[in-house]
Amino acid sequence: MRILVSVDPEIPVPPRFYGGIERIVDGLITELRLRQHQVGLVAHPDSTCKADYLQHWPGAMSNRATDSLRNTRALWDAVRSFKPDVVHSFSRLGYLLPLLLGRLPKVMSYQRHTGGSRNRLAALLGGNGLAFTGCSELIAAQGRRWGGRWEAIPNFVDTDFFQFNPSVAPDAPLVFLSRVERLKGAHTAIAIARGAGRRLIIAGNRVNEGEGADYWKAEIAPYVGRDGIDYVGPVDDAQKNRLLGMAAAMVVPIEWDEPFGIVFAEALACGTPVISSPRGALPEIVEHGKHGFLTMSVDEGVSAVARLNEIDRNGCRDRAERLFSRPVVVSRYENLYREMHRNR
Repeated sequence: MRILVSVDPEIPVPPRFYGGIERIVDGLITELRLRQHQVGLVAHPDSTCKADYLQHWPGAMSNRATDSLRNTRALWDAVRSFKPDVVHSFSRLGYLLPLLLGRLPKVMSYQRHTGGSRNRLAALLGGNGLAFTGCSELIAAQGRRWGGRWEAIPNFVDTDFFQFNPSVAPDAPLVFLSRVERLKGAHTAIAIARGAGRRLIIAGNRVNEGEGADYWKAEIAPYVGRDGIDYVGPVDDAQKNRLLGMAAAMVVPIEWDEPFGIVFAEALACGTPVISSPRGALPEIVEHGKHGFLTMSVDEGVSAVARLNEIDRNGCRDRAERLFSRPVVVSRYENLYREMHRNR
């Protein structure tokens, strides 16, 4: 098949630094080409993804009206040039507007909270030629209320890259790996580690201005360098692999409804249990008591740390391979493409 993929214009594919969906798109295209599909990409001009066709967005900003108009035209031109069997958009829904009434199959994927009149209008205009996907059942359920076909297809991790570690040292540290901000629960991770008497390594970007800077100063900095709490800053993929693999657990007790959270699946791929909260898509990723613990308080988190010996690290790895590996998830997209192409 010929598949044209689009992603928002702000970040190249693959990303040089952080960029979760851009990394997913790069892996999707790589896997599809391994399966002998012809794949085109519409993306940031600095994209280096190995696609069979590459179209750059002329507009740099998704939320700028003039750029959106230019990018809508660019996607239309790419369709005319590449002649795909299906268009798969990870970019703005509005870019698909000129294509909605046509028979060309279109997949619109969401990695964030969704729903609203735009989805309802697109579903009406697109009919059977448009399918929506959400990165979790949480997101798909939000969209279904507004009409159209919705499927939950999770994000994936490269289980060949993330190395499984079947055991760790008895004094292995806990790890917080995420952006260091309140909604990710770094302060709660510190409280859990201190209550459990365990070392904690904090890794991730910190916010240096506004409320984020105040949060760091008041709730994180006073504990860093004391009682086994250390901050190592941002980490690259290789460092992340090592850090997760040597951890007793990844502790990221979120305070918002996370649409998915790739880092949780990455931890499982390393065999590392997850301690988080039963919010957002976490219950879809972590089965409580089997691949980690979903807790509601610091006390519950401390109790979870004491129960980590109950978690089978092989079971964590198995879950990542069965549900969140690249071949498994790409097959789900591939099946959707083929079904829509047959029914066009």
